[in-house]
Amino acid sequence: MSVRRWRRPALRIVVLAAVALAIAVWQAVGPWLFPGPVIVSGRVLDGRSVIDGDTLKVAGQSIRLYGIDAPELRQHCDGWPAGEEARRALAAIVTARPVECRRVTIDRYDRTVAVCRAAGEDVGELLVRSGMAWAYQTYSLRYLLPEWQAWFDGLGVHAHDCASPSAWRGGNAR
Repeated sequence: MSVRRWRRPALRIVVLAAVALAIAVWQAVGPWLFPGPVIVSGRVLDGRSVIDGDTLKVAGQSIRLYGIDAPELRQHCDGWPAGEEARRALAAIVTARPVECRRVTIDRYDRTVAVCRAAGEDVGELLVRSGMAWAYQTYSLRYLLPEWQAWFDGLGVHAHDCASPSAWRGGNAR
């Protein structure tokens, strides 16, 4: 009798875990399985195209990188200029390299949200893995593993006492 009681909750947990895993996988591969239209293709960017650690401006169009949240430009973490370092990191990734961006959606600020690749490498993943951005788990889990790796290695924002950008914005309203 006690074995049956144990199996039912365990089965529920296994089913819920499987559903959560399926959702995470879908979120991670969805933009690649069903990519949106190409909005930037093969364009070589310069540092002036980088607005902050997660936003580009190409041909007058603001492009927010999908699935990540970089420190705000004016954000400092225990004296370290996190926002400016994130902007520099993005500039280093996209400068003088062919960039391709595929639209995922439009955000509430009317910016295009896109997955971008520079010379074939996922820009968001490079930023998160180097500790220059967080995985934006509200929208996608695709960068969660690179974030854990950066945290484990103590890179970038994980090496400093950094608040998340949303928490920083809340405490530093303009």
